[in-house]
Amino acid sequence: MKKIVPVQSKKDLAAFIDFPHELYKNDPLYVPELFIAQKDLLTTHPFHKHSSLQTFLAYDSDKIVGRIAAIYNTNHNSFNKANDGFFGFFDCINDQETANLLFDTATKWVKEKGAENIIGPVNPSTNETCGLLIKGFDKSPVVMMTYNPEYYITLLENAGFKKQTDLLAWYWDGANYNDKSLRMLDMLTERLKRNSNIVIRKINLKNFKQEADALRDVYNKAWDKNLGFFPMTNEEFDYTAKDLKMILDPDFALVAEQDGKIVGFGVAIPDINQILKTIKRGRLLPTGIFKLLLNKKKITGIRIMLLGVIDGYRKLGIEASLYGSIIKEYRRKGLKYAEASWTLENNDMVNRAIEAIGGDQYKIYRIYEKAL
Repeated sequence: MKKIVPVQSKKDLAAFIDFPHELYKNDPLYVPELFIAQKDLLTTHPFHKHSSLQTFLAYDSDKIVGRIAAIYNTNHNSFNKANDGFFGFFDCINDQETANLLFDTATKWVKEKGAENIIGPVNPSTNETCGLLIKGFDKSPVVMMTYNPEYYITLLENAGFKKQTDLLAWYWDGANYNDKSLRMLDMLTERLKRNSNIVIRKINLKNFKQEADALRDVYNKAWDKNLGFFPMTNEEFDYTAKDLKMILDPDFALVAEQDGKIVGFGVAIPDINQILKTIKRGRLLPTGIFKLLLNKKKITGIRIMLLGVIDGYRKLGIEASLYGSIIKEYRRKGLKYAEASWTLENNDMVNRAIEAIGGDQYKIYRIYEKAL
């Protein structure tokens, strides 16, 4: 007999976080999330100060067979003048009945909040991990990107979900690195300086607080409101910046600046999933913390995860200069791969800039929606 149970206790929460380890135990591409990070995200993250979520577990007799979070994002709805509900943290055995129970439960919860649509997966928002993998099942996910088996597509679409938009991931390695394009990029960077007095420089980690304040302003101004996303609160951005600073390589943290004003930025982080993949069940203790600290310098890939240029400074070539500068540095350091993710499928300006320096569009993540 299958049933849905709301997560109410610490024991339930631990079971919710741990369920994917059992589901993916035979999948060599799976990367476990850090338990402590997932617990914080679901309980104490600044997101919970403005919005709400409820997590649920699906049981078949006494065995967990699925999980989901129902989410009501007040800031999203206020910023976009919408009334949407969301779902996230979805994992399920390959069984349509179980998936339908989970989706019906999440739908009922957001509908009771007054939502007219349900959108996902977002974990718990588009400012965190989001999207269902629909292309690129032959490689492990990089840091802070989602992963799922291919049958999830069928589970969602059979439950009535339709495509809202696709998010693209791009890949570079030694075989598809474009030297000619990057030589042209040097000329573009020089032209930015000559014509607009825009320079590309590294983020000053010694003055990180002030830099982060300026970056937050750029990030929120550069956000694509038309897609229904929303800006981070100051506390959310600071929370994310603090986490990223712990693993940040300053050579991969760049800003575009005009007369002392930051007008764009690009940040890449080491792909610590190479290490997380070896940390059993995402537990840092007793030995996981040592794996993370000792192997950090052995990481051979990066993810370009943040890039924004404010309105009025687009179409000048800043995006291409930021991407290209990071890729040049990754090659100088002798790393084996870089991923840029994610970009919106209709963001032609950024996507063309990535293609111009040899990026291979190798994965697609989809956000789905369903009218209630």
